[in-house]
Amino acid sequence: MFLLYDLILSLATLVLLPYYLLRGLRHGKVRQGIRERLGVLPAERLAPLAGRPVIWVHAVSVGETRAAVPLIKALKSRYPNHAIVLSNVTETGHGVARGLRDVDLCLFFPFDLSWVVRRVFAAVKPQLAVIVETEIWPNFVRQCQKDAIPVLLVNGRISDRSFPRYRRVRWLLQPVLRRFSAFCMQSELDAERIIAMGAPAERVEVTRNLKFDMQAKTPDVSELAQLRQTFHLAADTKIWVAGSTHAGEEESVALAFGELLAAGQSLVLVLVPRHPERCRGVAEMLASRGFSVTLRSKISERSSPLHGGEVLLVDSIGEMMSFYALADLVFVGGSLVNIGGHNILEASLLKKPVIFGPYMQNFKEISRLLIEANGGVCVATESELEPAVARLLADADLRQAMGQGGYGLLAENAGATDHTLRVVARALGG
Repeated sequence: MFLLYDLILSLATLVLLPYYLLRGLRHGKVRQGIRERLGVLPAERLAPLAGRPVIWVHAVSVGETRAAVPLIKALKSRYPNHAIVLSNVTETGHGVARGLRDVDLCLFFPFDLSWVVRRVFAAVKPQLAVIVETEIWPNFVRQCQKDAIPVLLVNGRISDRSFPRYRRVRWLLQPVLRRFSAFCMQSELDAERIIAMGAPAERVEVTRNLKFDMQAKTPDVSELAQLRQTFHLAADTKIWVAGSTHAGEEESVALAFGELLAAGQSLVLVLVPRHPERCRGVAEMLASRGFSVTLRSKISERSSPLHGGEVLLVDSIGEMMSFYALADLVFVGGSLVNIGGHNILEASLLKKPVIFGPYMQNFKEISRLLIEANGGVCVATESELEPAVARLLADADLRQAMGQGGYGLLAENAGATDHTLRVVARALGG
């Protein structure tokens, strides 16, 4: 099976490599990204690992990286002599990872070819591998077993969409899943599903969702004023942040924003596409609709602050929480189009009311709990977005109550990090 997988992946790499080259050229990361994905790690890159045991954490993209932050902090505190390696597949995830102080080395995840994986393991020499959510890479997991390295799946989640596909290839997955040392799943349903896919039941336990353990410092009045100054946002203007948006959602947000302005609202829209490389096209769309648009990367060139009716289009990575801190209310994208949603708890962490669409398959339980806690509002269609925003803008008490409701939900459900740490301790032998 592994030989067949290697052959298929080798053929796929011949197609994918030009894609990564073109993508890297566009983002100026050809040399580092492609070389690392092929397992070429210069000695100077590995210097932070010298003479230290290594815990390798893998988080595919932005959402998984942010979810892993509480665990990474706890690992650093519990095992201060260990080096923490964090790998990602996407450039955006890698950008977030590079901003984490508790990470000793950030890498692009290697292509899952046996010879590439062997080369990387020989260089990194991990003592433990931790995979966040549902990243099942056969050769990576197989190499862990060959080198007697425990490999854990943490914050495990099997979505409604992916579960039927996994069940159909259970015969392929089972040999890989049996090589995992433990599975730390978000819910009983996720645990049942991973067992149905072929995971040994005795290695599966429910440790809950790491996203409830996220932490963020709420800025005080002076810090908020400084953030407004940094982003050239007028002090007396309300701010609507639309974060992690996808194609089709920016148009919906722009339509709602225009309707709000026509109704007399004084409001700045901070629009944060999930993939910053899309900002050029988004800017053109906004300009065609008559909006004044300023890119985050050009904000320092402004001589005056943004006022009501203007749009700040964010083409940077790693500043989402700063924008959420400034927001009067937040819309989280990937939910008005059929993406599956993004992490709505990040806004709740900063006591902000959250609006999201109906497509929350990847956060089904979280969205249900947030609605029950009166911390969020689900809009079924594009036409419901503007009334939901207008209602919140008109009622400061409601905004505050919803923010407190979401924040309380986080406090009630915290604890996944401690549960997961106990599994890590067993894997490391105490």
